[in-house]
Parts: sequence; structure tokens; C-alpha cells
Amino acid sequence: MCGIVAGVSSRNIVPILVQGLQRLEYRGYDSCGVAVNVGGLKRARSTDRVAQLLEQVAQEKLEGTTGIAHTRWATHGAPAVHNAHPHFSHGPGKGASSKPGRIALVHNGIIENHEELRAALQAKGYDFNSQTDTEVIAHLVDSLYEGDLFEAVKGALGQLHGAYAIAVFCKDEPHRVIGARAGSPLILGLGSKDVAENFLASDAMALAGVTDQIVYLEEGDVVDVQLGKYWIVDKAHKAVTRPVKTVLAHSGAAELGPYRHYMQKEIFEQPRAVADTLEGVQGIVPELFGDGAYRVFKEIDRVLILACGTSYYSGCTAKYWLESIARIPTQVEIASEYRYRDSVPHPGTLVVTISQSGETADTLAALRHAQGLGMTQTLTVCNVATSAMVRECKLAYITRAGVEIGVASTKAFTTQLAGLFLLTLALAQVKGRLTESQEAAHMKAMRHLPAALSAVLALEPQVISWSEDFAGKEHALFLGRGLHYPIAQEGALKLKEITYIHAEAYAAGELKHGPLALVTSEMPVVTVAPNDALLEKLKSNMQEVRARGGVLYVLADADSRIESQEGIHVIRMPEHYGALSPLLHVVPLQLLAYHTACARGTDVDKPRNLAKSVTVE
Repeated sequence: MCGIVAGVSSRNIVPILVQGLQRLEYRGYDSCGVAVNVGGLKRARSTDRVAQLLEQVAQEKLEGTTGIAHTRWATHGAPAVHNAHPHFSHGPGKGASSKPGRIALVHNGIIENHEELRAALQAKGYDFNSQTDTEVIAHLVDSLYEGDLFEAVKGALGQLHGAYAIAVFCKDEPHRVIGARAGSPLILGLGSKDVAENFLASDAMALAGVTDQIVYLEEGDVVDVQLGKYWIVDKAHKAVTRPVKTVLAHSGAAELGPYRHYMQKEIFEQPRAVADTLEGVQGIVPELFGDGAYRVFKEIDRVLILACGTSYYSGCTAKYWLESIARIPTQVEIASEYRYRDSVPHPGTLVVTISQSGETADTLAALRHAQGLGMTQTLTVCNVATSAMVRECKLAYITRAGVEIGVASTKAFTTQLAGLFLLTLALAQVKGRLTESQEAAHMKAMRHLPAALSAVLALEPQVISWSEDFAGKEHALFLGRGLHYPIAQEGALKLKEITYIHAEAYAAGELKHGPLALVTSEMPVVTVAPNDALLEKLKSNMQEVRARGGVLYVLADADSRIESQEGIHVIRMPEHYGALSPLLHVVPLQLLAYHTACARGTDVDKPRNLAKSVTVE
């Protein structure tokens, strides 16, 4: 969600900025732009893709050694060129008396008091050309500027309420960009010895191939970036030194290869991603989650899981594991709800956050809220080792899904489940609830997961046949019971995300308590039907659907004795997989969403209105 690339260099920086935007496209955006300081402010902005922005840059011969660039996901104001970043200051004064622009700024996040600031700036004579909260910051910095951009930015930040990562330059100070962050990620990339340059970006991937020397700015940091030098102050405006890390963000990870879409590529990468996530796990030991994990696991007596979207459904799945295998009471909360409600804290709680990016704003805020309530034992399951989530939690399990470009998460979900299952086993072991024979059986099943996932992927032709039926529908129901209810929820989410078909999931036992009223021959009903203890109950729910003329699409295990017949379409899974069955049953649901989207002609990797990394509230 929104991306920043900025910097100063002794060479033309525009190709680096635009290339960085292309590498941030996976985050989701609806407009983009780039601005440079060439003794004045020049910019190009577009509501098309970055590739079209690149053509515009070439046509306008936009070049410069100091610049900022941005991909915007609309919050305040519609996706339109006048709302696209970068924004310029252009006041105060009216008409001919208005001062030419001198401040250029890009911004991720949301400024909550923008209306109050806008009114005050308008009273000073500033005109606004957009509906964005970002333009307010540009004018505010301009109003405070007295020859030192660093001081003007620091003064402006003191008046902002909300979340932000910003990059700013002033036409009067060449080769200088100021960056700041609070609640939204921002990194500093250091130039090589061969070229005098330094950069700012939302993500190290934006600078892949340019630099691997990365400084992760901390909450409240302000950084002054110049040629060959930089300095940082913390939120108290005291000079600080942040460690420089070598981060290998290979650009090749984002290459599409032979696949039609990144989502398809990432679905088929799941056997390797799960294998990588489990690599090196020879047995269950608490230290898989970091130093001191044994003591933490010994002390806690309950678990609170905080997450959003797909990660929330992985947490809901883990609840079944944690309570049935580890026998630990577990609560799963949508992060954006938890942080704003009155809850009852318990000091013996292990707070577990789940996030693909590790920068999800709502989950980070919920984590900090839990910590503020005195629940200080924290652990994250995350795909990015250098993220804020990992830095702010005591313990971590780093999934190794690799770069996930498609907005609709696939391999991040299955690797999260793998990490959460390991957490379940580690907690069960520390609590004395896991025997050696049980551990051996679980480890054998986990080692077989990559092969089992590959066998499920071989079902793709049958799923394509289903997708042809779904392509013409506008509504669908998904049913699951027990451990597979969250998988039904995830399947419905995938379908609605990328096909724009309205899809809802229900615990199958709830069907007769309302949703059955929706069932007709025009509403397909997808049923996740593993051969577990709830199968016979689920069969009864399926009969309820058939009795009302509903058409069933059933993911059944080989030995579940559910046969294809009129109104019932069955795909048989290669094998029953016990507690780990959710990792396998979700794959056909991912493929169903993908191929239905292809049949409907939607933008699979960048569905409308959605973003990959949700860094605003």
C-alpha cells in the first residue's frame, strides 16, 4: 500500500526512482508520480501503471539528481492526477501574488488532523489543488521554512496527528532530501563507494540492485539525506546512530517467469515455500522461536492471536491446533477491532501477531496496545525478518515464503500455517502434552507436506472445470466445519478479492440458521469435506443444500464416500492429512479463485481497491 522511493545522487536519479516504483507495484496503487529538483520543481504524474509513467518521463525528458517518487493507494480523494503524489506547495497568496512552489513531498499514511491544518493554512493564503491530506503537509512545511528544510520538517511533524512516512525536498536546497516516519515504514539505503548517493524507500526491495546497505529507521526518526552523508535524530530530536544491515533483496524474486500471473506462480511455489519454511527443523524445540522461548512458553497459560485478512484466518486455524493439541486457551482477534475495544488483559498471555509484511498498521497498533496493557510476552509469525513486527516482538518465527507479489495472499498463508503448527507443537512439548511418538508422527507429516502439496496442485485441470461454472455467477457460499471452517472463510475471501463475485463462508452447522434462505441453483455452494469426525454432520448439511435445489462443489478426501451425481461435483484430494489437512484443502480454493478470475478477465494480481501491504489504518 503506497510506496516511496527518493534520493540524492551525482547521476540522473530518475531511472532509479521509476525502477524502484516498479518493484513496489506489488503493494497495490492507483496512481503514481515522480518529481525532481532542477532549480525548480518538475514532476510527472499518472493514474496508469508505472510503465506508462516511464513513457511520460521519457517524453518530457525529466531528469535530475535529487528526486522523490510515489505509488498512491487512494484514501483522501479519488484516484486522479491532481490527487497523485508528489505534491507541491504553491502559496501563500492569491493569483499573481502566489509564490512559486518550493516544497515537494510524498507521503504514506493518514494525517488525522488534516482538516484543522487545512483551515489554518487556507487562512494564511495557501490554495489547495487536491483533496489529499498529503498536500496539507507540503504547505505546512512551506509555511515553516526559513532556509533550513530539516528544521522546517521537524517543526511540521510536531503538528501532525496520525501515521506517516514522508520524503521531502526544497528547490532552494539541491542534493538534500528529508525523510521521517511514524507508524509507517521507511528505510535509508546507502550509496556505494563508486557513486555519491543515498536513498529513502518504503521497502528494501525498491532498491534491489542499487544498494544492499540498509538502515531501518525507527519510530519517530527524522533523517537528513545528502550526497555521501546523512544523519538521523530520534523522536526527541536527539542525534542517534542506527545499525547498517546488509539486505539482499534480489530483484529476480519478482520475475514472472513462465506463469500468466504472479498469483499463479505463487500458488505453484507453495511446495518449495513450505519446504524452505521448515528447512533445518529436525525436531521440536522452543528455540526455533528465539532465545528465551522456553522460559516464555513455560510461563504463559493462554494465547492471544492478532491479525488481519488472510493472516486472521491462519490464526483462526491455529486456534483449533493450540486448543486440541497444546490444550492452551486461545483467542483470535481482528487487530483493527481489538485495539479499539475494552478487553480484559491477562499477564500470562502470549501475544502472537501474524503478518506477511510485518508492517501491517492495524496489527502493529494492536500489538502495541496489548503491550501497553501489560502483556509483554510477544511472538510474531512473519515473512520479513527485518520488519517492524519482528523488531518489536520478543520472539519470532520467520516464514520463508519469499517475495509475494500478488495482492491475494497464497504462499504466505500456507507458510504461516506451517509456522503456527510448529508453535503449537513447541508449546505442547513445553507443557508436557506432546509425547515422543506424537512428535515423531507430526514431524513425519510435516516433512511430507511439500510432496502432498504438489499432488494437490495436480488437481488443477479439475478445478479449471469448476471455474467455468463459477465465471458466470455473482454469488457463492462456502461451507466448512471445525478446523476447516477458517479454510472455507479463506476460500471465500480469495474468490471475492480477485473475481469480484460476492462470496460468504459459514460454519456448515449454521446453514439452517439463516444462509439456507439464499440457496438457489444460481448460487454454487463450495464445501470443504475432509474425512474427519465431523464428516457425517457435514453430509447432512450438504443434503440440506440439495433439497433446496442448490449445486454443491465438494473437496472430499479419497475415502469420504461422497460421489459425484446430479447437482454434486466432487474433487477428490490425494490423501487425508489429519491435523495438517487445512494446508492442502486451501490450495484448490486458491486455484478456483485464480481460474475464475482469469475466465472473468479481472486484474488478478492487482484487484481493484485493494493493496498488498496495508500500512494505513
